[in-house]
Amino acid sequence: MLCDDITLAPTADRGLSAPQTACERLKASLAQVSPHDASRSPTIDAQPTDLVSALSRAVAILSSARRPLFGGLATDVAGARALYELAAQHGAILDHLHGDTLADSNRAMQDRGAFFTTLSEVRSRADLVIVFACEPSRRYPRFYERAIGAGRDVSIVFVGCDIDKAANARTESILRETDPFDTLALWSAHVEGGRPISTPELVALTERIHSAQYTAFIYEPSTLSMKHAALAIEALQRIVKALNRTARAGALALTGDDGAASVNQTVTWLSGFPLRTRVAYGLPLDHDAHRYRTETLLSRGETDALVWISSFMPEPLPASLDDRVPAIILGHPSMQLSARKGTTVFIPVAIPGIDSGGHLFRIDTSVVAPLAAARDTGLPTVASIASRLAQAGRPS
Repeated sequence: MLCDDITLAPTADRGLSAPQTACERLKASLAQVSPHDASRSPTIDAQPTDLVSALSRAVAILSSARRPLFGGLATDVAGARALYELAAQHGAILDHLHGDTLADSNRAMQDRGAFFTTLSEVRSRADLVIVFACEPSRRYPRFYERAIGAGRDVSIVFVGCDIDKAANARTESILRETDPFDTLALWSAHVEGGRPISTPELVALTERIHSAQYTAFIYEPSTLSMKHAALAIEALQRIVKALNRTARAGALALTGDDGAASVNQTVTWLSGFPLRTRVAYGLPLDHDAHRYRTETLLSRGETDALVWISSFMPEPLPASLDDRVPAIILGHPSMQLSARKGTTVFIPVAIPGIDSGGHLFRIDTSVVAPLAAARDTGLPTVASIASRLAQAGRPS
C-alpha cells in the first residue's frame, strides 16, 4: 500500500523499527533487516567471492544460455527497466513471484476491460464498501485505516466471507457459505440481465448500491484460489460496469505486492505486453500467460538458466528448480543458499526503501511513490547490477 506516513528509526541493536506504525507486515519485513547486511559479500556456489568475479560468472552463464528465465522480479521501477534491457539482450522470459495473480488480473483486463477506483477515491467518496470473498487486513493490515479512515459514515458489506475483525465501520456479512462463482452468476443475471433471482440478499444489496453515493468493490485476486480465477475477476468487473449505467461504483484489486505492480507496469510500457513475455532484440515479442509460467517452465525443463530477483524479502528459489540449471540471484542480503548443489551466483543487493531510494507503483497503480533510503550499507541496487551485466554482454 506504500503508506507514506512511516518513519523508520534505528534500534539499540542497529536494526530499524517503525515505532509509530502498527503494521505486522512491516514489522516482519524489518525483522529481516540486520546490521550485518553491509558486510554480506557475493558468493559463487556458496563460497565468498568479490563482486567482479560474481559478475564475470553471471555473464558467462547468461552468454551460454539459450532460453533464460528472469523470475521473482521483486524490485522497483528502476530495477525493472534495467532488467528488461538485460533480458532483451539474452532472449529471456519475464515472470514475477506473484505471476499467477498478475496473469489472472491481466487476462480479465485484456478480455473485458475493467472499471477501477483508487485508494483516494475510496477514502473521499465511498459510503458503501463491498468486500468480496477476502479478508483485506490479512495481507494489508492498515487497509481500513488508510483506505477508509476514522469517523466517516461508511457501511461495509462482506460478500461470501466472514466479517474482517479489523474493519472500522458498520459491518455485515452475507452469503458467507455460498460458492463465489454461484454468487457472481446470480448477481450478474440480476444486475446485467434484469432477471429475477431467488437470493434476496443480493437484491437488497443492489438496491443499496443504487441508493449510495459511491460504492467501492474490494477484492483480492490471490484469494480466488480456483482454477478459473480470471473468470471470477471478469464477472465481478462486469457487474461493476453494469451498475455504472445507473449508479456510481468502482473496483479495487488488492494485489501488486513485492513490486509486482511496478514491474508489470514497466514491462508493459516498454514492450506493449504485460509479464510472462519473452523479449529479445531483433525478434518478435512473445506473450503467453500459460506457457511462460515460472513453475511450468522449470518443471518441464524448458529454461536453461534462472535469474532470480528478490530484493524486498529473502524469497527462496522455486522448489521446482533443477540443480542442473544455473542460477543468478540478485537478492536480499539475508538470503540463505547453502543447501543448493547447482551452480549458483549470489549478489546481495540493496533493499528498496531501506538501503536505496527508488519508485514503486501503489496498489491502485494510480500513484508512483518515491522511496527514501533509511540507512547506507553501500549495497548495489538491482538496477546497477543489471546495467553492469548488460554492459558486459554488449559486443565490443
